[in-house]
Amino acid sequence: MERLLPWFTLAGVRGIGPHLFKRLLETFGSPETVLASGPLMLRSRAGISEPLARAIASAKPPEGVRANLAAAHAAGVRIVTFNDADYPVLLRQIPDPPPLLYALGELSDAAPAIAMVGARSATEYGLNTGRDLASHLARRGITVVSGLALGIDTAVHLGALDVEGRTVAVLGSGLGHIYPPENRRLARRIADTGAVVSELPMSAGPDAHHFPRRNRIISGMSLGTVVVEASRRSGALITARMALDQNREVFAVPGSIGSLKSAGSHHLIHQGAKLVARVEDILEELPDASLAGDCADPPVKASTAAISTDGQTVLAALDAYPVHIDVLARKLQLPAGSLAGTLLELELAGVVLQWPGKRFARKP
Repeated sequence: MERLLPWFTLAGVRGIGPHLFKRLLETFGSPETVLASGPLMLRSRAGISEPLARAIASAKPPEGVRANLAAAHAAGVRIVTFNDADYPVLLRQIPDPPPLLYALGELSDAAPAIAMVGARSATEYGLNTGRDLASHLARRGITVVSGLALGIDTAVHLGALDVEGRTVAVLGSGLGHIYPPENRRLARRIADTGAVVSELPMSAGPDAHHFPRRNRIISGMSLGTVVVEASRRSGALITARMALDQNREVFAVPGSIGSLKSAGSHHLIHQGAKLVARVEDILEELPDASLAGDCADPPVKASTAAISTDGQTVLAALDAYPVHIDVLARKLQLPAGSLAGTLLELELAGVVLQWPGKRFARKP
């Protein structure tokens, strides 16, 4: 606990944000050295103002810091500093990395990481596509990083867990206040094999201004960011912009040209983001091209050659967007009872998914 006090003391000085904190560490090596340097040394070596130099020289541990440390210890949360060996290497390289990270689970750079983000109020197409892409990435040993929000974030976390892969959730609240509450159980599952992290004190709530700031951590921990589905005003676009600022790759999954939910994704593609139609579109941009051949996906449950003639006809009429069975019956001019049996055949073959409300879509 005592070794962390200088970190909290320096971070608590008004006027010191992550960017200046990093510059002070690069100049002086440690918070202890910064705090022990006099105002004259701070001004001459770090180029900071006299009032800020005096504030640093007279700084004391912030009120409540010991209670915060005790809460972290009681919850099994580790606090990792910028200088610790297990601080994420890629995150250390961004201009404004958090000086401290609260982590539940294991932080590890053993595997490359890709961020996947998108709309909270996502379509079934977006949820299905995000979960499927995340499963493919995790199967190849890639860590999937997202924000634990409802919608796309939840889908991609689950996609990685579906194949016993590793995923990391970055919160816009403290780890003592998991948000959204609907995902508390999911957070525990993520921590079992990956990590749930935050730069915020344990008791910090999900204030609106926390989320744009946490997005730089999601993109900063990752080689690239995939926007699965996003409107023109989606917070996912903030993450994409931060990835560009950090000189990381940006990818976007296209949707229907008439879908407002995908308007932001289409804008990114127009601006030069790489279009993602399959997992290989992501893998080929990673530094280690050999990943594309690792951990190949298992074969599907059945090939389309084993599907009946009626099944082939129905399958050809489906795409990734769910359609109601009655609409499909009218389109194909098939009795609803006969169509239901054929759809069951396709579900068992692993090529069709059933959505709530008797709607069906082709599996990506």
